Amino acid sequence: MKINTDPKLIEEVLTRSIDTIYPTKADFKKKLESGEQLTIYVGIDPTATYVHLGHATNYIILKRLHDLGHKIIVLVGDFTAKIGDPSDKDAARKRLTDEDVKTNVKTFKDQIGKVLNFEDKKNPIEFRFNSEWLAKLTFEDVVDLASNFTVQRMLERDNFEKRIKDQKPLYVHEFFYPLMQGYDSVAMDVDVELGGTDQTFNMLAGRTLLKNYKNKEKIVVTTTLLENPVTGEKLMSKSLGTGIGLDESPNEMFGKTMRMPDEAIVQVFIDCTYKTMEEIDEMKKQLESGTNPRDLKVALAKEIVKTYHSEEEAEKAEEYFINTFKNKEIPDEIPELKPTTNNIVDVLVESKICKSKSEARQMIEQGGVKVNDEKVESIELEVQSGDVVQKGKRFFVKIK
Repeated sequence: MKINTDPKLIEEVLTRSIDTIYPTKADFKKKLESGEQLTIYVGIDPTATYVHLGHATNYIILKRLHDLGHKIIVLVGDFTAKIGDPSDKDAARKRLTDEDVKTNVKTFKDQIGKVLNFEDKKNPIEFRFNSEWLAKLTFEDVVDLASNFTVQRMLERDNFEKRIKDQKPLYVHEFFYPLMQGYDSVAMDVDVELGGTDQTFNMLAGRTLLKNYKNKEKIVVTTTLLENPVTGEKLMSKSLGTGIGLDESPNEMFGKTMRMPDEAIVQVFIDCTYKTMEEIDEMKKQLESGTNPRDLKVALAKEIVKTYHSEEEAEKAEEYFINTFKNKEIPDEIPELKPTTNNIVDVLVESKICKSKSEARQMIEQGGVKVNDEKVESIELEVQSGDVVQKGKRFFVKIK
């Protein structure tokens, strides 16, 4: 496989959305310039059914590395999810069951495939599960893994120290998580691991294990987290159920982007789009010179929808947003419903917009029901997540 060593492309990999590189940026740069094909991976635990824009930051970086010719692995932590990652948590995570994991992971590949090309035959991208090797470890293997770390090192984690100080429970099984994630690097014999800054401890544990087991130096690349630069709050969190999922409808993506704080616009452009840094620097200048942030937020919303759906869908989503929210055809705050079925008649009854199925059918036949401001013509219509259902001028419900 011929590796592209273009200095400008390498510099973008080394700087855009990057927080820290271990041991140094110079070490990673040297490897990228060597012409050697590197094996690079990102892990994700299936703790929810969706992949959000915060994760996509890492996949966009992987895409840049794949475009250079490097070998890419997307690793699903189906085994580690059943332990629960203690990273950045002030209490133990809920441990997931096999059924939870199976349900959550169903569409992961399709969602991540909106960024990474899993159909590439020339340089295939691997999609793997860490139960492949972790489920086979014996108790003796786990004891051997644990012998590579001291309790003092484990307690260096800020959140562990804080829990002890606050007299909150700290469970022994939580120590196993960085050992298991660290062993992923050994099992796959990787050269580089990429992940958010909240994964630094776990990724460095893998660096230790790879050095001890195979005498190999792993590069660890930590990426910036999508946070509000003013408050420091995460913009995307599976634990909190917030953020923009890659499986969401164009209208929902557009609307959620428009609800982001103004101060986050530039960072989201950097981390979640393919706009060049020159283009983004120009946007920063526009903001500083007094351009209305709303205008740039519209451009951001369109760019995100275009990336994960299409340019046509982005145009439609903008039109829908203008017609419904900007022009106040429907209210900003709409009740939400997670229906048991997607049939429009059932949704109207379940949301209590209509009292019965017969009333719902009658309203549809009389042209009194709209979905996303379009008149419903059939009682067989299936609604989707993000759709806004409307009866008359006063009754609305948004589908979740």
